[in-house]
Amino acid sequence: MPSLTEKPEVIFEEDDLPYEEEIIRNPYSVKCWMRYIEYKQNGPKSVLNMIYERALKELPGSYKLWYNYLRERRKQVKGRCITEPAYEEINNCHERALVFMHKMPRIWLDYCQFLVSQCKITRSRRTFDRALRALPITQHPRIWPLYLRFARNLPLPETAIRVYRRYLKLSPENAEEYIDYLRSVSRLDEAAVRLAAIVNDESFVSKEGKSNYQLWHELCDLISQNPDKVKSLNVGAIIRGGLTRFTDQLGKLWCSLADYYIRSGHLEKARDVYEEAVQTVVTVRDFTQVFDSYAHTEETVIAAKMETTAEMGQDEEEDVDLELRLARFEQLIARRPLLLNSVLLRQNPHNVHEWHKRVKLYEGKPRQIINTYTEAVQTVDPMKATGKPNSLWIAFAKFYEENDQLDDARTIFEKATKVNYKQVDELAGVWCEYGEMELRHENYEQALHILRKATAIPSKKAEYFDVSEPVQNRVYKSLKVWSMLADLEESLGTFQSTKAVYDRIIDLRIATPQIIINYAMFLEEHTYFEESFKAYERGISLFRWPNVYDIWNTYLTKFIDRYGGKKLERARDLFEQALDGCPAKYAKTIYLLYAKLEEEFGLARHAMAVYERATEAVERTERHHMFNIYIKRAAEIYGVTHTRAIYQKAIEVLPDEHSREMCQRFADMESKLGEIDRARAIYSYCSQICDPRMTPVFWQTWKEFEIRHGNEDTIREMLRIKRSVQATYNTQVNFMSSQMLKATANATGTVSDLAPGQSGVDDMKMLEQKAQQLAAEAEQDKPRPKDKILFVRSDTSRSELAELAKQANPDEIDIDDEDDEEEEDGGEPDEVQLEQKSVPTAVFGGLKQDSDATGC
Repeated sequence: MPSLTEKPEVIFEEDDLPYEEEIIRNPYSVKCWMRYIEYKQNGPKSVLNMIYERALKELPGSYKLWYNYLRERRKQVKGRCITEPAYEEINNCHERALVFMHKMPRIWLDYCQFLVSQCKITRSRRTFDRALRALPITQHPRIWPLYLRFARNLPLPETAIRVYRRYLKLSPENAEEYIDYLRSVSRLDEAAVRLAAIVNDESFVSKEGKSNYQLWHELCDLISQNPDKVKSLNVGAIIRGGLTRFTDQLGKLWCSLADYYIRSGHLEKARDVYEEAVQTVVTVRDFTQVFDSYAHTEETVIAAKMETTAEMGQDEEEDVDLELRLARFEQLIARRPLLLNSVLLRQNPHNVHEWHKRVKLYEGKPRQIINTYTEAVQTVDPMKATGKPNSLWIAFAKFYEENDQLDDARTIFEKATKVNYKQVDELAGVWCEYGEMELRHENYEQALHILRKATAIPSKKAEYFDVSEPVQNRVYKSLKVWSMLADLEESLGTFQSTKAVYDRIIDLRIATPQIIINYAMFLEEHTYFEESFKAYERGISLFRWPNVYDIWNTYLTKFIDRYGGKKLERARDLFEQALDGCPAKYAKTIYLLYAKLEEEFGLARHAMAVYERATEAVERTERHHMFNIYIKRAAEIYGVTHTRAIYQKAIEVLPDEHSREMCQRFADMESKLGEIDRARAIYSYCSQICDPRMTPVFWQTWKEFEIRHGNEDTIREMLRIKRSVQATYNTQVNFMSSQMLKATANATGTVSDLAPGQSGVDDMKMLEQKAQQLAAEAEQDKPRPKDKILFVRSDTSRSELAELAKQANPDEIDIDDEDDEEEEDGGEPDEVQLEQKSVPTAVFGGLKQDSDATGC
């Protein structure tokens, strides 16, 4: 080994021989050298370095050897003082490595980082530059982050700025990073220039996710808040460019422009900017931002001026300037509502309501009011208007009228009638207001002339709803104008002229039921009764139900009032005509009027027939009331006995809740007539629709009836029926479900009542068991025949009843014996007092009366 004998300082050990022999055999094998180096890894560093040097001498182009060697050398000096000579030796090693490895970015990165750690600024910078020159451009992104971090940490902003400028030529998309650095080192002028460049670059995409507007806003804040440092840009032009570009954020941009002039010391220019802003913004939000900033600026200037005046002492010129500023500030605050109104009108110049508000703001200033009205009627397009544009013309004319300038008001109205409104009603409103104005000033003939002119048939007729025609050709069919003309003709014109107006309204087929009624009333006032009836007839032919209801109601009432029973057949024909096709909702009133006519002037049986028809024709909700009226009138005309058939029909037709009431009234009537059996039968029939738990009042009424008029067997029968009905309801699944859902406090059929303490038992099973129990009890309680049962006959006289009352009844009812049963069925009282009442004389007709007889 001649190479080893030349370096006597290298001492080989016996264990090194295999590796040395392998190297001699394969001097160009990286693996052999790496095995040798790995073996010597824990040995002396000088030996290890020597082996690396020997390997690199043989293999100077091995990246692996150079990378591991340089890493090992850097590791050997880690933690040492940077002034030691070893650092320079390692730097030389890196330089030697770069002779062969100058295309390897990792070697450059490690070398640059090693130099930066040694605080060798110039050498590091030059090495970075060498790396960028040596490496292909595709490898530059690996160098620049380290280079930029090194440049930012330098206390020399100019160096970093130059580095960044070179970097942005390669990666212009990272301009935001450069701008942030410039702002951190107070190089705001260049920062503003760079920011303006990326804002104007439409292809620029922010890596921080900022929108173009956010970048604009940053630029505006930067240049407006630092007017003394930003010299290279035209601030006014930039912000005004933003105003045309970002129309939805005008408030902030205007405030930025004004802030720029304020910080520059140009307060008058700032005021001009604010004035221009409040006159041009179109949203309330932008106006609020600008106005608040404007007011705050003025207030701040006034406060500063007052402090200066207080410190410097009294000065006449300063006082005048302060007073002027205070006056300007007060005027600004006073103008706010008007300025806000201007903003809303710029949003929608066709907003009628805002024009009216603007006029109110000028109250007390006639010239401004006239100018506002003039501008309004010229600006508002009736086809695009929000609100009623005719109200502007009317208010304009009224303003002249209130100031006693009638000629000017008439001129305004004349112009208003020629405007092409969107709807006919708007033009009709103008004509009516024109006529009203003349009436207010007692120019009656002029008012009539105006309305006649409005209703005159135009040369070209048009349909009322034909929007393709101007409203002037359609206003002749406006009911609003015709109604006012009819009122004026009634008050000021002749009978013939008024009649002609009403006839014309009907001919044009624009009449309403109220117009027909007014026409008929007008004719009636002038004693043209048949003419008024003809008017009603014409109105009836024009309308259908339900619109014709008012006409029929008025017509029939007036006809009856006029003729009474003189033209009964004609009246009947009218009623039949009215009822033909009449909806159930409106039938009740007409039927009652018809029946009243028959009662007063016709036949009673005809009246009853009308009532009977009414009970079927009216709505279901009104049938109960109709039956009550029918029963009452039948009892008054024919007597109570004639009402039986009516009661029977009512019970059949009406729903259950009303049928129960009818049954009780029917039974009560029969009992008063002495027809006890009939009354009992009615109670028995009604019991089928009366659940004892839901209708306890009915059962109490029946019980009281039996106590007064029955005996033990009839009461037993009533109790049997009561249990049977209750069992029937209990076995109905739907009914039981509803009862369980209700669970009311006073209900007696709930689960807790049926099986207290057994909350776990199935509810339906318990209800079925209870139903079977009640059915068994009903079977046991069937009435048993007795020898002497006293029934009350329906034809019993008062004397016989008195005798029966005096006799001792062998089957006297013992209420106490039935206590258990009664407590089960509702808990009746222990003692019952039998009532004695006088039977009305009318009940018994011509039977001989016993003055001392009494009835139960």
